[in-house]
Amino acid sequence: MTRTARRTRRTLQVAGVGAAALLALSACSSSDSDSADGSGSSDSSSQKLSGTVTVFAAASLKESFTALGKEFEKAHPGTKVAFSFGGSDSLAASITGGAPADVFAAASPKTMALVTDKKDTATAPVTFVRNQLEIATLPGNPDKVASLKDLTRSGLKVVLCDKTVPCGAAAQKALDAAGLKLTPVSYEQDVKAALTKVELKEADAAVVYKTDVKSAGDKVEGVEFPESAKAVNDYPIALLKDARNTATSKAFIALVRSAEGQKVLTSAGFLKP
Repeated sequence: MTRTARRTRRTLQVAGVGAAALLALSACSSSDSDSADGSGSSDSSSQKLSGTVTVFAAASLKESFTALGKEFEKAHPGTKVAFSFGGSDSLAASITGGAPADVFAAASPKTMALVTDKKDTATAPVTFVRNQLEIATLPGNPDKVASLKDLTRSGLKVVLCDKTVPCGAAAQKALDAAGLKLTPVSYEQDVKAALTKVELKEADAAVVYKTDVKSAGDKVEGVEFPESAKAVNDYPIALLKDARNTATSKAFIALVRSAEGQKVLTSAGFLKP
């Protein structure tokens, strides 16, 4: 082999090694980038999570989030998920008032905006599920409620969520779409309180979410109505600015948005985003 040929061969070998190194570096950078933006599959599983995550969530999420919290704690020993459930507007007011929380899951973009407008979120809110209204009646539906219009019958005791609460705003939107006026016997501060009135037989019917009717089991009977399609609520979730446990909080949000989390939520009656 000539000297020129040997020199050319050596140059090609060096170039090949350099190219391989660049490819490896590029792959590492891509992997790091995926993990940093949350799109990598090994994001939360590759790090040891610990500490408490405080989640403020809409009352209608109680059953689903409680189940997801238990799954999260089981998957990450040493962690704890603490929940505060209630009307989204009240939770938003608590957050903007300085209440310590890491994650906020609201029942409508409007109530989430109460927090984002104050710049109290660390990440942009993302819709993770949707929810639709349904009429909850007494078991067996003794008053034969078959439509939204039936709720306007004289003598029927109906409960609604307060208009400032997402379920109440949605109910009003559905009533407006149907051209109906309804005077309830009471306005409740969250959807669970409205449902409880029917469960305790203090009301004949309430306009709540499908998920709440489903979670109540045989305590109530659900009646669907077409106007509910015009008042479907999007549920956004976000990491809060003053979160004390950022990594673990992000991992919980990732679980909620994951295929596993979505399975729990849709089985409870929520709609996919």
